[in-house]
Amino acid sequence: MSKVRPGLEEAVAGIEDGSTVMIGGFGRAGQPVELIDALIAQGAGDLTVVSNNAGNGDLGLAALVGSGRVRKIVCSFPRQSDSYVFDATYRAGEIELELVPQGNLAERIRAAGAGIGAFYTPTGVGTLVAEGKETRTIEGRDYILEYPIRADWALVSAFKADRWGNLVYRKTARNFGPIMAAAARTTVVQVDEVVELGALDPEAVVTPGLFVDRVVAVGERAWMRNGAFVGVSGAAGAAAGAASAPGTAARDAGTRDAGAAA
Repeated sequence: MSKVRPGLEEAVAGIEDGSTVMIGGFGRAGQPVELIDALIAQGAGDLTVVSNNAGNGDLGLAALVGSGRVRKIVCSFPRQSDSYVFDATYRAGEIELELVPQGNLAERIRAAGAGIGAFYTPTGVGTLVAEGKETRTIEGRDYILEYPIRADWALVSAFKADRWGNLVYRKTARNFGPIMAAAARTTVVQVDEVVELGALDPEAVVTPGLFVDRVVAVGERAWMRNGAFVGVSGAAGAAAGAASAPGTAARDAGTRDAGAAA
């Protein structure tokens, strides 16, 4: 049994118009940029995206929003200094936003994967978040009822996988990946490397292959260097520098921290 797909196109095949797609990542850490690019190329539209953020700069999720393919985004943190793509799209009335407090967002996703029907939380009581929701007082404290968030697809970035889909992550890139993998009907994962069965320490496996349907290896990502996000221009500069100074490139490769967020 192998869940490995030969390329990104095959990994995202079948995502249909109108799908709900969870996209992992906390800002740029753990964002499955290559899978998002493949989704853009694949052409599915009218999407509902569930993600912690609404995109950074021009890459990844921001590019998907900018392509006009996202009808609605469910997230906890839609605005920051470089979220100008979402900001412009939202102000133009071209995308719907459902704002969910971060803890509620994580728990609603986790609840879907755990088979929990609903849960009470104090977060949001007395705010716009509580409008139209059932409320209950428990031991003198007010709570609101929240329901799980499920998805048709989850796009997740991990560090390594085996062919059965067992996953290990790289530090903070772990963030939303494990709970999203469990909350979607079909989970697609990009990894730096697919390793042989038995190469992953079972104690280090965070997402069991049970929750993974497709795996694609993307290699070491050009937009990362030494575990830091460098973006398109930075990646181009790094490539040019490597061509002119192979000794520097070799030194960089030798000092790369495999545990850095990516």
